[in-house]
Amino acid sequence: MKKMNLKKGFTLLLTLLLTFSVLTGCSKKDNNTQTSTEDTAASGEDTASTGESDMLKKIKEKGYILIGSSNDAPFSYTDVESGKLEGIDIEILREICKRLEIPDIQMKVVDFANLLVELNNNNIDMVVDAMYVKEERLKVAAFTDKWYQEGEAVVIPVDSAIAGKDDLKEKKVGAQPGTTFYETAQKWLDEGRIAGLEAYDNQATLMTAVDMGKVDAVVTDGIVAGYTLSADSSLKLKLLAPYEAEASGQIGAALRFEDKAFLEEVNKCLNEMKEDGTLLTILKDYGLTEDYFVDVQNGKTVNTK
Repeated sequence: MKKMNLKKGFTLLLTLLLTFSVLTGCSKKDNNTQTSTEDTAASGEDTASTGESDMLKKIKEKGYILIGSSNDAPFSYTDVESGKLEGIDIEILREICKRLEIPDIQMKVVDFANLLVELNNNNIDMVVDAMYVKEERLKVAAFTDKWYQEGEAVVIPVDSAIAGKDDLKEKKVGAQPGTTFYETAQKWLDEGRIAGLEAYDNQATLMTAVDMGKVDAVVTDGIVAGYTLSADSSLKLKLLAPYEAEASGQIGAALRFEDKAFLEEVNKCLNEMKEDGTLLTILKDYGLTEDYFVDVQNGKTVNTK
């Protein structure tokens, strides 16, 4: 009888322990599931097991992140002499990758107008090419918080008689399709503020066109224009000044909607860089002032999906 009671007591104790274990495990799982389910439902990724998104794990497994860029200096481009990736956006991404422990960055050169297409066709992991975060683009892809801000410039020959925007009325202007600056030039054309608009696929051909007199002026990225003219003394060009930008905006990197968890990982590093001064240091290394800096609060991106 005493032996039987001991057995029953042991059985009861075991049952209680198992019950406690199950209840505790469910409670923990429920808490994790609440967070994980929200993330997974929104992003299609599971970060619960390792603390990393599926996208980040895939990138680490292959050893690099593959970005898309139109190969325009000074944002994200391959240096001709060294063969290395250089640029403002590359330096920002390189620091993000360091913090996420991503070993390397590789780049696929794509015409700017096709970058988001290549992204959504899964041919690249991220678009990193000074892309403005705009409402119409937010319908196509998800964007990180803003990296920095800037505006357009008008480039003209050094001996040009163009002294202001009003002088462009009878002139032919060039711009790069897919950019905010092309849209600005198109608006000028529609409003009769320029005589014609020519499209050029990249920054190099754009600058060559105005240098050779194929167009009277080009409208392009202000940072790119300043960098190009300072780096290439053979171009007999200058920036139109004084000039007030119409297409100023904030720049970020683009990711697929389903990679939301990875986007959050990138944003975490980006905002840490803003707070600890790293991002501003990178901008200053490229000759940019605090006017180009966007703080954490003002740099938040609200994605549509």
